[in-house]
Amino acid sequence: MLEIKKTLTSSPRQKPCQSNLGFGRYFSDHMVTVDYCEEKGWHNAQLVPYGPLCLDPAAMVFHYGQELFEGMKAYPAADGRILLFRPEKNAQRMRTSCERMCMASLSEEDFIQCVEELVKADRDWIPTEPGTSLYLRPFIIATDAMLGVHASHTYKAVFIASPTGSYYPDGFAPIRIYVEDEYTRASRGGTGYAKCGGNYAAANRAGVRAEKLGFSQVLWLDGVERKYIEEVGSMNVMFKIAGTVVTPKLTGSVLPGITRKSCIALLQEWGVPVEERLLSVDELVSAMRDGTLEEAFGCGTAAVVSPIGSLHYGDISVTVNGGAVGPLTQRLYDEITGIQSGKIADTHGWVYRV
Repeated sequence: MLEIKKTLTSSPRQKPCQSNLGFGRYFSDHMVTVDYCEEKGWHNAQLVPYGPLCLDPAAMVFHYGQELFEGMKAYPAADGRILLFRPEKNAQRMRTSCERMCMASLSEEDFIQCVEELVKADRDWIPTEPGTSLYLRPFIIATDAMLGVHASHTYKAVFIASPTGSYYPDGFAPIRIYVEDEYTRASRGGTGYAKCGGNYAAANRAGVRAEKLGFSQVLWLDGVERKYIEEVGSMNVMFKIAGTVVTPKLTGSVLPGITRKSCIALLQEWGVPVEERLLSVDELVSAMRDGTLEEAFGCGTAAVVSPIGSLHYGDISVTVNGGAVGPLTQRLYDEITGIQSGKIADTHGWVYRV
């Protein structure tokens, strides 16, 4: 267990209006930082006022992209409890990302301890309006001041928090998706399954183009054959085709989403057929054309469950479920957000009380 030295701010920030939070625009009063070196391991853990980091211009994170992050949320329950949703899964995924990026990793216990200390210190930053939460962003960066392509020997872990509303400006409303067939996000053997910034940087060009065309997100195809559906820019993706929910299998280039895992568990519990398998864009187009594509939705920490109202691939444009939120999509959203906020009994052991 880490010994975290606490220095509380003497100048609290003004809290933003809860009705116009957006996503990732505001940050709470404090942050947690932890240093790593091979001689001491993780040490110098501190909870300090939120502020700039002091890094050498030669720090390897700037030059070789050795960094990664996680995304999770803290939710206020009506009875005053503060709840986290499956934080051990975030800790485990961060360790997997660290292994892929050849970086030092925090133990599950230390990771959750840092999250708890930040949430406790900034408890009054947790918004209470419907659809809001305190988004938590743990990240690790390489700090060796050295130019040379190899793994760093020193790292810094940082935990920050941001009061947020809906990820999309229109909230829980069906979004327009553009199927990208020119650029690729990741390939097997690469870093697609790790939550590292390089994956998202590589996605920006296609994302900007899609946004200019009026779309909310890009739907990626695999990086080898450009044939199989992988994931949406910020979410995993699921399609209800002829009564069965199909989601791309985890082949090493798709992020193993925690919300994805939770959706699959709920669907199986409800008796809804679920298939984790390769899904070609041709099969999806066929389902779009013959009307067997009944619902489509993304799932991830930021948006939880996000209905897809239309899909566009080449010269094909199809409206899903009449452009309305599908009943299964709505049920998943209601169930997961209900569990996260404590409004629905947690029968799975997913909720962690701070």
